[in-house]
Amino acid sequence: MKRYLVYMYRYFFTFLIILSFFSCQDDNKQEDDIAKIDASFNVERFDVAFAKSKPDNLPKLKETFPFLFPVKYKDSFWIQQMQDTLQQELHAETIKTFKDFKIEKKEIESLFQHLKYYFPEFKTPRVISATSNVDYRNKVVVTDTIVLLSLDTYLGADHHFYEGIQDFIRTNLKREQLVVDLADKYANYYIFQQQRRTLLDELIYTGKQLYFKDKVIPFKTDAEKIGYSQAQIEWAQANEEYIWRYFVDKELLYSTDSKLPSRFINPGPFSKFYLEEIDNVSPGRIGQYIGWQIVRAYMKNNDVTFKEMLNKSTKEIFENSKFKPRR
Repeated sequence: MKRYLVYMYRYFFTFLIILSFFSCQDDNKQEDDIAKIDASFNVERFDVAFAKSKPDNLPKLKETFPFLFPVKYKDSFWIQQMQDTLQQELHAETIKTFKDFKIEKKEIESLFQHLKYYFPEFKTPRVISATSNVDYRNKVVVTDTIVLLSLDTYLGADHHFYEGIQDFIRTNLKREQLVVDLADKYANYYIFQQQRRTLLDELIYTGKQLYFKDKVIPFKTDAEKIGYSQAQIEWAQANEEYIWRYFVDKELLYSTDSKLPSRFINPGPFSKFYLEEIDNVSPGRIGQYIGWQIVRAYMKNNDVTFKEMLNKSTKEIFENSKFKPRR
């Protein structure tokens, strides 16, 4: 009997290795196919054009980028902006950080290729770089035809422009997060927008957003996708079972308490368990991380396409995920 069990264990272990091997081959072939998709584009550096322009060039700029010149502002306003020393410093620092856009362009092109693969109706938009007076709440703007990137919100966490901004926000004001923020905007566009009443609704919705990034920016690490440091993602992984037990024991999953998103979903310096030993070390948005793992479990345990999952209800995903937190 003992020999039989050893034999079965070896057989099962070998089967798992073979299954994993073929799965990796399929993933590699898929990525090869995606890499062949044409999603070429040019980055239109409005930030550079505006910084180098003289008042005489204003009419041409307005003709090329009319949507960047709201009609409520007269030409005198834009001429004043060109001559303002603070604006000149803002443009100079932005251009210094983004002397070229090669890395970001390559990452954005890969994002577009993945979007075209999963959503054939996707059309490559115009990609325009600009500045926004460090409006970090609107780092990226996306429409059907235009992507607008505020480069002055990606100068690095320690840049002096960001003095006075809270650390948990500053940490992601870096160029490595640009394509992550862009992917996040597209996630909002493609995910089914059901009304979110409970904490579980919030977990699943944000879990879908992060799984979306798994598929369209697979070249980014888990820490980068969620905007954590490596230490924070490791803390979340190590404490996954504890966090889940807390949600269950406190009966929070189906609660409609309006304070729960601010405690566990929305950006913040830490998550609010109201436990001193945990709050001081936990990363913010820990509910997003848990929702991500639930959606990953659902996709692993069900024969559902990525695109189909985006339209599934909270109930369908949670009840069929067979989610078990890592121990």
